[in-house]
Amino acid sequence: MDRWHYLLVLAACVLITLPLELAGARVYRRPRRWLLALAPAVAVLLVWDIVAIAAGIWSYNPRYLLGITLPFQVPLEELLFFLVVPTCGLLTYEAVQVMLERVRRFRAARASGDRS
Repeated sequence: MDRWHYLLVLAACVLITLPLELAGARVYRRPRRWLLALAPAVAVLLVWDIVAIAAGIWSYNPRYLLGITLPFQVPLEELLFFLVVPTCGLLTYEAVQVMLERVRRFRAARASGDRS
């Protein structure tokens, strides 16, 4: 079971933030924009990891990994981390924007109703 811990944590992150998409965040519904937003972070973080692994500064406990590695000894779970965590942040940001817009519209409608 230990080998699945990293993936289970990532799955929990996705499941916890999934309702934000349903609440109107619209991140997954715009895949091109989503991938363009993730690309810089993924690129920088992958390079960072590759350099740290090559220098012997950074390593991973194989006990918590499936054992699937990408080029340069980067575990699959690490790449997924670089995709999942920024996506969760983006979902949160977009959901907050949607909620703030709803509050603004509600206040504006209420204010215009008070004037009549």
